[in-house]
Amino acid sequence: MLWYILKLLVLLPLIGGLAWASLKFAKRMEGRFAQGSGPKAVRVVETQMLSPTLRLAVIEFHGREILVSAGKNGLVRLAEAPARPKADGEVAA
Repeated sequence: MLWYILKLLVLLPLIGGLAWASLKFAKRMEGRFAQGSGPKAVRVVETQMLSPTLRLAVIEFHGREILVSAGKNGLVRLAEAPARPKADGEVAA
């Protein structure tokens, strides 16, 4: 019984530390691989939550703003308009 408790006291913090270290490593690597090179073709301008499972989003794509509904079943295009001009203080993406 003493041997079991001794192993538990040694291995439990070791396993917890390895899990914590792997999560930190994955978070660091995610930031490096998520960034692409060059400008993006698609930019999310604004999102609005309608319900826990439904969201409205305005997406800018090649000089157009597209209003989409995002839910469990995917994206549905609702409307499309020319992109609004950028404000003076707004930074281009």
